[in-house]
This record gives sequence, C-alpha cells and structure tokens, in this order.
Amino acid sequence: MQHLAKVGLILAGICLGSIFSAKAQDTLRQKTDTGKVIHIIDAETLNVITKNGVSLNRFIDHVIFRQGNTLFFCDSTFIDKATNVLDAYGHIHINQADSIHIYGDYLHYEGETRLATMRDNARLTDGKVTISGPELQYDMNARIGTYTKGGKLVNGSSVLTSQEAFYYADTKDVYFKKNVLLVDPEYTLTTDTLLYNTISKVATIVAPTTINDGKTIMYTTSGEYNTESGEGNFDSRPTIEDSATTVTADRIIMDKKTGMAYAYGNMVYRDTAQHMSLLSNYGTVNQAKKTILATQHPLMILEGKTDTLYLSADTLYSAILGKDSINVRKPLKDTIAIVHEKVAEKGMPDLAKADSIARALPDSTAKALSDSIQSVAKVDSVAAKAIAQQVPPTPTQANGNPPFLDLKSDTTGKKFQERLQKANGLAERERDSLMNVSDTATLAAVNPALSKEVRDSLVKAGPDALQNKPDTSKVKDTTEIRYIMAWHNVRIYSDSLQGVADSVYYSTKDSIFRFYRNPVLWANSTQLSGDTIHLYTKNQTADKIYLTQNSLIVKEVSEDLYDQIKGNFITGYFKNQNLDWMHVDGNAESIYYVQDDDGSIISVNKTLSGVINMYFLEGQLHHVNFIKDPEGTMYPFGQRPIDQMKLPNFKWDIKRRPKSKYELMGGVKEKEPETDTTEVSTTLP
Repeated sequence: MQHLAKVGLILAGICLGSIFSAKAQDTLRQKTDTGKVIHIIDAETLNVITKNGVSLNRFIDHVIFRQGNTLFFCDSTFIDKATNVLDAYGHIHINQADSIHIYGDYLHYEGETRLATMRDNARLTDGKVTISGPELQYDMNARIGTYTKGGKLVNGSSVLTSQEAFYYADTKDVYFKKNVLLVDPEYTLTTDTLLYNTISKVATIVAPTTINDGKTIMYTTSGEYNTESGEGNFDSRPTIEDSATTVTADRIIMDKKTGMAYAYGNMVYRDTAQHMSLLSNYGTVNQAKKTILATQHPLMILEGKTDTLYLSADTLYSAILGKDSINVRKPLKDTIAIVHEKVAEKGMPDLAKADSIARALPDSTAKALSDSIQSVAKVDSVAAKAIAQQVPPTPTQANGNPPFLDLKSDTTGKKFQERLQKANGLAERERDSLMNVSDTATLAAVNPALSKEVRDSLVKAGPDALQNKPDTSKVKDTTEIRYIMAWHNVRIYSDSLQGVADSVYYSTKDSIFRFYRNPVLWANSTQLSGDTIHLYTKNQTADKIYLTQNSLIVKEVSEDLYDQIKGNFITGYFKNQNLDWMHVDGNAESIYYVQDDDGSIISVNKTLSGVINMYFLEGQLHHVNFIKDPEGTMYPFGQRPIDQMKLPNFKWDIKRRPKSKYELMGGVKEKEPETDTTEVSTTLP
C-alpha cells in the first residue's frame, strides 16, 4: 500500500512538472515572439508532406495566416516551420495593417526577414496609387516596395513606367530608375532617374529630363515639377522650346496652365523664324500669347545675311501683332496703350505708364509716331490709302535707280560733273532721276507741319504722287507678325550703322525701326538726327532711312568744321550697307566745305534751297545737288563768318555713338591691344 502511494506521488509529481514545464515554455515563446512566427488562422485542409527530406505543412482552400499585424490570404500554401518560409499560390492578398495591399498569383515569403516576393500579376496599392510589374518585392519591416524587372505606377490619370522603382510607403515617395516615362493626358515626361511623391504629385528632377505637352518642350537637368498643377521650378540652365522660339536661363519658374515662364539669370530667348535673339538677366515669357518682357540689361540681336544688328535698352518687349492690336483712329496719347489691349493682357507691361514715347513728345514727333504706328496696323482700305499718302513709297525708274530732280542747278560745276561720270555711274543715276518726284509731292500734300507756300512749291516740283500709290487690295493678316518695343537708353550697333534714342518700335510686318525722342544715327562718318527717325530694313540690313522734323545731317570735315544739311524731311537710301544718296525736302539749308583733290579746304558754301540731293561714294559724302530756287553764298575759307557756320539746332553727338557691340552687352569689354613694352636702348654706339 505504501509502495503504491509512493508510486502515485511520483507520477503526480511528474505530471505537475510536465504541466509547469509546458506553461513555462509557452510563456517563454510568447515573450520571444516578435512577430516572426507565422500563425495559421484558417484552412479547409491540412496535409503534412516530406519533400527532399524536409517536412512541409500544406494548407489548401481559403487559407488565412498571420504574422504580426499582417494578414495573408491565398488558395494554398506550403509552410516550412523549420525555416519559417512559405510559398503561396493562387489569389494571393497581403494586407499590412489596412494600409498596404499586395496582390498576385505566386508568393515567396521569408518570415525571418519579412521579405515578400510576388510574381504573376503582381501589384501593390495604398488605396490611391497602384504599382504593378512582373515581379514585386516588399519589405514588411522597412515598408519599401521594389521592382527591378520593369513596372508601372498609376496615380490618377498619370502613369509612370520604368525598369526599376523603389516605393517608400511611409513617405509616399517613389524613386524611378532607367527608362523612366511619365504619361499624362496633357504631357509626357521622359528621363533616366526621377523622384516622385504620390501625395503632392511633385516630380523631383535629378537627371536630364524632357517634358513635352505637344506645343512646348522643356529640357532640364534639375528642379521640381508639379504634375497636377503644371507648375515647375527648374535649375541648371533649363530650356523651353516651341515651334519657333526657345528660352534658356540659369533658372526658370513656369506655370503651364497660364503659359507664363519667368527666366532668371543669363536668359537667352531666340525666335528662329525671325532670326532674333534676346539676351537679358531677367525675362517674363507668356507662351500662350507668345510675348516676352526683358529687363536687367536686355540685348536684342537681329541676324542678317551679311550683317548683325545689336539693340540694347533698359526694357525690351516683344509680342505678336494681333488683328485688333492697334486702332488707327485713336490719337497719339492712346497709341501706346492700344498695343496691349488685345495682345498681351497679362504678360505685357503697362506701357502707358512705363514708355516715355507716350508722354511729353513734341507735336512733330507725335504726328510721326501716330503715322508710323498706323502703317503697321491691319487696316481697312480707307486707312490704307491714308497710310500710302503719309509714308511715300521709294521712287524708282524702270532701270531700278532712284530719281533726282535737276542736274542743271548743280553748283559744283560742269567739269566736276564730267568727272562724276567715271565714278560708279553717279551721273547716269542723276540723269535717270529726272522723271519722278513723288516723294516731294506726297510729303507736301499730306504734311500739315509745312507752310502752305512750301507745300505748294513742293507739289509743283513733280507729278501727282497718287500714281505711285501701293496696292492696298491685299493687306496681309498680321496674326503671326511680331513687333518689338524698346524704351529708355536705346542703343543700336551694326557694322554699317549705329544709333541712340529714348524709345524704339519695330515690326516684322514692314521691317521698319521707328526711333523716338532725341534719336541720332551714324552711317560711317555721317550723323543723322531728327524728331523721329524711320529705318527701313531688308533681311536685317539697312535699306532706307526717313527723318522727320528738325532733320539734320552732319559730317565732320575737320576739328570744329562740319558739313551740315537740314530740312523738314530727309530720305536716305542704302546700297551695299552704305549710304548711297539722300533727298532733303522742305526748307533745305546747307553748309558745305569745298575741298580740292588733296583734301585742303578751299571755300564754304552756305545755301538755301527747296530740295537738296546728296550723293555718297563708298559711304563717304561725294557731292551735293541744290534744286528748286537755290540761294547761297560761297565764302573763301579764310573769310568765312565763323559765327554763322552752325545751322539752327546743330548738335554733334559723337560721344553718344556706340563704338562696338561689346558696349551694348554690358560688362563685356573688347580686348585691348597689348602695349609694346620692348625697351628701347638710347646708348650711342
């Protein structure tokens, strides 16, 4: 009996020990379970099989298991308890804390590292964006999704594809690499590397990138672009390009919805259609309206076939001339404001306030400005006729030579005229010029600035100017014609012509530069000035020049000695980029120094005449014709009245003349010639 009792006590102790030992092991397991243990929640069938000496548990149908806060769903799975690895098949769904969902048809999962590899129709979503590819990897610990065999991300209407990508679930950032393509209904973006945030939809550019919206193309290497709003901030010399223009700068801020772009630092704007470039330290570009406003040392470059024109000012503005841009019926005080009524409502500056053209102009300049702006507007046939009268056409003969008026009254003498016959056909051109004086008649008929007597005398000088009216039946549509406005401290430079003014207007419709407020131009050694100057160009090369009111031509003969010619209107013609001849109309006066063959001054001729013609040879003044009742006095040089040797309003502004294109560039200086530092010995042999 006692023996049985002992045996019972021993068995009870063993049982209790086993129970306590099992509880202790369970407690220890719970303490050491850090989420790596895979727990089976549900399955229809359980099979235990041995494969290659490894014991595997196979769960079939409606399989659910859990690890930490992650649930796994599939049709079937094999679990290796020893290595904590499973392979799942069919309708796989991984739910990580209801934040990340992963789907596919095959899953290899390593419980120890919590790394999931999904293949066959693999996709990952956070409820807003979806990442898919032939193979996806997802790190449950770091919450990073990866594909390296190609894939795509869909975020609303935007689709991004690449060879590789890394998705950070906590920050919602995606790092795309290799053959990156972002396709949106409004644009496409291509690059090799891109960082994209799925919440803000901001793409951070870290490699050469192209953004194409079908109308414009952006090239950039760094910056940020909001793919939803179309706003961008780009660095490292980005470029915006469309069918005709390009913009490059150190930094560009843009808004695709408004079409506005703001260029900072070393901006280069180029219009390939017009062969025009615009350099500035700051520019505002309206891509929708095709306008540009340049400040901070702007410089415009117009490329011609044989010469290049440089133009600088405090401010430059360029836009497309619209059908209703200019109303010819409005007076001068409104002409500047009219330009921006329908051309550039948002992108254009307030020229009525900023442009000095519109304020305090002399009456003569005011009328010239009104006439000139009318000539570039698209007008009806009635207005076109008025313009034809106010801006006379260049007179030509059948042989193409310009007309002059009267050879007989040439005060230079018969022998001199005979010598001219040998000089590039000058005399022949004069004889051919006797047939037409439409310039004189036209200007006299329509210009109220002249007195009635002068107008009558000029009209009598030639036939009716209406016979040379241009054909106005076909007025071109100005929709795509560009115009340029420059104001304050305007300077121009080319090899053949230099000039200064306060303001300039230029339109590709007629290729005329209109200079306002104290304009002065220089052609070789000849200075040209007037209240207003019109410079007609062809292929960006000077073709004709027209000076109105207080017109003055000055050429320095020697120190403080100047050939001078003034008149109400002066028209000059260029040939081979040099002045060929000039025609002075109305109250013409001149002071002309006569020189012998050696260049010594013989006498001074001071003359009044209705019309004066000046002839140039190789850009230098060759001789002068006085026409229509000339009255003058010739003084021997030593007996000249010195106090009468300057015409009214005389000015010699040679100090204002730009000496080179580098002056216009601001801060760029020409290379100075090296000084010869060779020592010269003064020792006698």
